[in-house]
Parts: sequence; structure tokens; C-alpha cells
Amino acid sequence: MTRVKFRRAAAAAALRPYVEHYWLIGWDLAEPYEQHVLPHPCVNIVFQRYGDEFFAETAGVGVELFSIKLHGTGSVAGVQFRPGGFRPFYGRPVSELTGLRVPIENPPDILGADPAAALDAYLLGLNPQPDPQADLAMELADAIRQDRAVSRVDRFAESRGLSVRALQRIFSDYVGVSPKWVVLRYRIQEAIELAGPDVNWAALAAELGYSDQAHLVRDFTATIGVSPAAYGVQRAR
Repeated sequence: MTRVKFRRAAAAAALRPYVEHYWLIGWDLAEPYEQHVLPHPCVNIVFQRYGDEFFAETAGVGVELFSIKLHGTGSVAGVQFRPGGFRPFYGRPVSELTGLRVPIENPPDILGADPAAALDAYLLGLNPQPDPQADLAMELADAIRQDRAVSRVDRFAESRGLSVRALQRIFSDYVGVSPKWVVLRYRIQEAIELAGPDVNWAALAAELGYSDQAHLVRDFTATIGVSPAAYGVQRAR
């Protein structure tokens, strides 16, 4: 029987300012299963068990479409940090990790009966330090995520009383990618969620802050590898 179970869990209250959620996957597959994921602009810590093999890694912001192939039996427990939320645990510019997957040495085996509680204990043991700049970075990234009207970095920086250079520096150090990259990624994420065979792409482009449909089509195709219309048809099937 083919089974893949996915669920999310909330972090402990003390960790929620930094952590978006925990994501937990278990599978028992007769045949390999492949999934494609467009990463959010955030860092993940991932604990994985494939058969008898156990390992863990820190995954920086993924800049490309990510593919994962599951086979046999296994389980994964991951921490998705809020954009900017990993820096208090890391203490260095998060851009050092962008596009990388860095093994964690001697990781605790948290894939037991209650992985969410084990993740809480692990993260609290890392002793994250309060950082007002991390709070600012998380607030700025969330504002971009929530407000479709944010399409130009210079205007967004001005609205927040920051220079473009200061905004870029905050995002590089705390999020790991540029504010322009974050704007694009969130808008493409929205387009993916709304994609379908009957979508008015010109109207959606305007809603997402694009000057015209052609710009959305170009960005979508460059990110996903197929046009919005083709993706919508594939999704409907």
C-alpha cells in the first residue's frame, strides 16, 4: 500500500516568534514517489530517517525548485523558521547558508513518539538570543508576504523609513536573500496557489502587482519551468 502522511505542528510558545511551524512526514511506499516544492524564503532544520539511516541538516533558503524522491519507509521532522527567524539561533549572516544544505554533526534522534516536543527541546537548547534586527527582518518579510501592493523595493524601503541599501543589508544578513527576491518568490507562490485552467492571468498579474501579464508569465516560467497556463492545466489533471 502506498502511504505518505504529512502534518504540521506548532512550536512551543517561546519559539513561535522565530518558527513558522514544524512539518512532519512519514511514508511507507511500494513505489518511489517524487514531489516538487518551491521553497519559501526561509531556513529549515531537517531530521530524516530512511530505513536504518538517520541524519540531519540545516537547509538555507532554496533558490531553485526543489525535488524530493521518497522510497521504502522513512520519516522526516523539519523546522520551518520564519524569514529572518533563524539568525538568533545562528549568530552569523544567514546568506552564508543560501542554496546550501549543511550536515548537523551528532544530531539528536528526535524521530520518536513525539517529534514536536523533541524539536522544542532541541531548539530551546540552542539558546536563541533576542535580536531587534531579527524582529525587524521578520516584520519586513511578513509585510511583503501579506501586501500584494508591495512590488518595488525602493518604495517599500521608503515606506519603512529605510534606504534601499539598509533594507538589502537586513535581508542579506537575516533572511539570506534580497528583498527583491522575496517579493518575487511570494508573488509566484500566490500565483501557484491560484493556478487553474480558468484563471484570468492578466487580472491576476494586476492583483499581484505586475505591470502586465507578460512579466508574470516570464517570472513564473523562469521559476517553475513551465508557463502559468501549462501549469494550470497540469494541476487540473
